[in-house]
Amino acid sequence: MKKIALIGSTGSIGRQALAVATRYPEKFKIVAIVANASAEEFLRQVEKFRPEYAALADETAGKEIADKIPSGVKFAYGEEAAVEAVCYGDTALVAATGFAGLKYSLRAIAEGKNLALANKETLVCGGELVMGKIKETGVDIMPIDSEHSALWQALNFRADTPFKKLIITASGGPFYGKSQEELALVTAKDALKHPTWQMGAKITIDSATLLNKGFEVIEAKWLYDTTLDKIKTVVQPESIIHSMVEFADGCVMAQMSYPTMELPIQLALTYPDRFDCGLASLDFEKLSQIRFLPLRRKDFPCYDLALTALEEGDNCPCALNGAGEVAVHAFLRGEIGFTQIQKVIAYGLERTERVKITDYQTALSTDARARALAEEWIKRNR
Repeated sequence: MKKIALIGSTGSIGRQALAVATRYPEKFKIVAIVANASAEEFLRQVEKFRPEYAALADETAGKEIADKIPSGVKFAYGEEAAVEAVCYGDTALVAATGFAGLKYSLRAIAEGKNLALANKETLVCGGELVMGKIKETGVDIMPIDSEHSALWQALNFRADTPFKKLIITASGGPFYGKSQEELALVTAKDALKHPTWQMGAKITIDSATLLNKGFEVIEAKWLYDTTLDKIKTVVQPESIIHSMVEFADGCVMAQMSYPTMELPIQLALTYPDRFDCGLASLDFEKLSQIRFLPLRRKDFPCYDLALTALEEGDNCPCALNGAGEVAVHAFLRGEIGFTQIQKVIAYGLERTERVKITDYQTALSTDARARALAEEWIKRNR
């Protein structure tokens, strides 16, 4: 039985991970559970799964429910208490959102836990550091992003399998083909209508700007120890082909399924074995059109900025993420326009002092500086 510490239990990935655990109670046990501040949902989860350890990162929310935790469950609150959760079990499933995920991932690796990774920022902000620690400890990393799970499957679950090219697919989001003039009129309500996936607000906006696809390119560089020239992106609007790998002989292996996150979540926990995850079989006769469209770098400024940050290296991707988080939340609050997201990120990147990410503190200081720069731009341009 696999014993799982679930970080980010009340988010979209976390809830689906709990659905996987419920489907196969003989294979999985949730031994630790962490959320940020969604106290009521978190409490329901604790009551159902009765983990050994439960924590809320938000102290105020934690204090509100401290006397409601079922007996037999050790409960704590605060950021440090939340990070302690990864000390439980044998696998940490990190589905926390944003920069916070890096701290959980580094602690899990240090504790010798295998890492089922659904947090993009872990590798975007600390890719070289994280992969170095993984090599030192010998723990396994299992990607949960649908695109990286697809690549991982095509590589037979081995990151060291030789390949010619990694081909990452994108849906194109809701605004593929729109002009900058049209995009300037986009509202948060418009941007939250993703054509094929149901996700949290932050990642949905990142998908609309294609910043998310840039993050995935950065992740691929670290996960598969490769270079940017061996990573290609292409738009696949139907979200049926989740990514592909081209090999030296010209063969291309693709992973196909209807869009769902339960497949990559479950597979990260069961590989190399596969079990039913409730996903319908593809009806090929009804798939009358599977299209591939170009993803031109300069057409999507946020995607371009992500690739530029990767090319610059050092702490630039970390700054990209910090500025991006602030910009997206400002857009969702109506403080800036859709096309201003890219301007906020560019401002932060241009003013980032280059340093190598050698430890968590270096990443933390880069993140803090990028956020301050982003707030500065927003304040000046309101």
